[in-house]
Amino acid sequence: MHIQNIVFIVLFLAALSLFTYNLLRIRTYLMLGRSDNRFSNAGKRIMKVLGIGIGQAKIFRDPVAGLMHAMIFWGFLVLVTAVLEAFIQGFYSGFSLGMLGSVSQVFFASQDLFGLLVILSVIYALFRRYILKPKRLTGDGSTNADATFILCMIMGVMLTMYGVNATKSLIHPEYASYYKAHFIASHLVFLFKGNELTFYNIFWWAHIVIILTFMNYLPYSKHFHIVTSLPNVYLSKIGPQTLDTEEIDFEKEDVFLGAGDIEQLTWKEMFDGYACTECGRCTSVCPANLTGKPLSPRKIIMDIRERTSEKAPLLVAGGEIPAEIESKKLISEHYITDAELWACTSCMACVQECPVNIEHVNPIVDMRRFLVQSESRFPEELMTVFGNMENNGAPWAYPQSDRLKWTEGLDITVPVAAEKNDFDVLYWVGCAGSFDARYQNVTRSVATLLDKAKVNYAVLGTEEKCNGDSARRLGNEFLAQMMIKENVETMKKYNFKKILVSCPHCLQTIGNEYKEFGGDYEVVHHSEFINGLVAEKKIEIDDSKKTDQKITYHDSCYLGRYNDIYEEPRELIKKTNKGELAEMKRSKDRGLCCGAGGGRMWMEEKIGKKVNIERTEDALETNPDVISTACPFCMTMLTDGVKEKGKSEEVKVKDFAELVLESSK
Repeated sequence: MHIQNIVFIVLFLAALSLFTYNLLRIRTYLMLGRSDNRFSNAGKRIMKVLGIGIGQAKIFRDPVAGLMHAMIFWGFLVLVTAVLEAFIQGFYSGFSLGMLGSVSQVFFASQDLFGLLVILSVIYALFRRYILKPKRLTGDGSTNADATFILCMIMGVMLTMYGVNATKSLIHPEYASYYKAHFIASHLVFLFKGNELTFYNIFWWAHIVIILTFMNYLPYSKHFHIVTSLPNVYLSKIGPQTLDTEEIDFEKEDVFLGAGDIEQLTWKEMFDGYACTECGRCTSVCPANLTGKPLSPRKIIMDIRERTSEKAPLLVAGGEIPAEIESKKLISEHYITDAELWACTSCMACVQECPVNIEHVNPIVDMRRFLVQSESRFPEELMTVFGNMENNGAPWAYPQSDRLKWTEGLDITVPVAAEKNDFDVLYWVGCAGSFDARYQNVTRSVATLLDKAKVNYAVLGTEEKCNGDSARRLGNEFLAQMMIKENVETMKKYNFKKILVSCPHCLQTIGNEYKEFGGDYEVVHHSEFINGLVAEKKIEIDDSKKTDQKITYHDSCYLGRYNDIYEEPRELIKKTNKGELAEMKRSKDRGLCCGAGGGRMWMEEKIGKKVNIERTEDALETNPDVISTACPFCMTMLTDGVKEKGKSEEVKVKDFAELVLESSK
């Protein structure tokens, strides 16, 4: 064994030990958080890693920057062969991939090809950061310095690889015929003839030292995502995004009342901080940020990481935490302010765009829970909303006895569950469908269509209460769980096969979150259900009644991004209208929130431009006759937006259920 091998082994073991130590150190920080099971459904998780992680599916939502990042990522995967060759040579100097014969030529050619692609991508990344300066990459000086150092390290790995590949043919002439596959490096050989061994050793050692330095710099860098991104994709939620707060016994002394600091977050919420790539894609699509609110989803995640780095080592070490550290808190002017948290509409656009599947909304809601349940600190107007929910079972001040007033004047009889008992479909009308004057017409339209199709259905009427969505998103988990449990107990009294809802918030909460409370139901939105009735000819469209209008459709966040329902509403619009279906510039999974989600429906917008105006302008740009919606909140926000823009005489806001009824036989 040569002295070079001994030096390498010592250096390699020291670097590996330091890297392992840092991984274990960060793991101890994460263990401070609350439990969260993220290891079920291994098969589905592996498929996500293959598609989103390895395949870089989400990174290409921004095609130019996406290609750049993908080339660097895929380049590193391919160039593992070069790294392994160099490391094995550290243990045994005579090793070469050339030993594999003609197979090695595939490795050598791919190394040169992807090395070039990585170099070009790094050059573009630096140009983009310092010359183009996209807004979403804006950060402090340390952020830019860190990114630049990482990019320069990557460039160093590539250049030294080419140096090694160019000189090794002179060191190992027995494999020279195979080394010709290095179609770039082979043309550089002439530069090093006569001093090939010296140059080889310089390039080889530089290659090794840069890689080991790079590896051990990452745990201290804001680019630790290079290590954590694939695990974070694996650990991300399977299926619909939900607020997975288990049933809480509020009689216990140690009950979870929200996250005021890092140790009250889940370990996964803390891990998201270490997986953040700081690309800013989340913030670039955030409706609150786009309209001048203080919220930046990227900052939320970065602040969680910074607070973890500040406080977690002290918690792990034990003993008393200095007052100046303890007093900062996660929710404070030092990190995340109340205004940031209350600006969130829970639209999930940030999660949709994140290339490593960070879940920004969950910690925001956990911190709202702390403000509401531990601090009683929330916007003044929510006091009335919470009171109405607790006393009337709805956000509005209408009495429970008024829940069937929407049926007055209908030509049909709406069956009530208490009088029918057995039925196939429970039509969950919802609070807006029961009390909102405009949305009552949508409820009447759905009920009339159900009657036309002879669907065996019933409504709960005065037994129905708010599903709990707004209370949960606003952080009042105690109130939300109280309503959820009451609704589950009510529904247990009846036999039905599925629940039909008109509100996407009801779809999300009852369909995906009631399972935690014993309410495992098949829940369908009326877009899916009515589309099925039309397809089965149970509802027939009269061609002579079809409208000839230009219609644009607004995607509800809770119908689209939360539940992946995009096409059914569009199909119904096409079936009922002979005119154009015009798509907004931001549509489907890129659609912009109306501004009402996350409980924002019940709060005033006092900062910046109103979100509903921003979205209304998107709709009006298509020059429509009708803006179609599939959500009561969206209908309210867009109706108000059209009115504020002075277009209410020219542009109507309608639910597609109304369009179907108007054109049906």
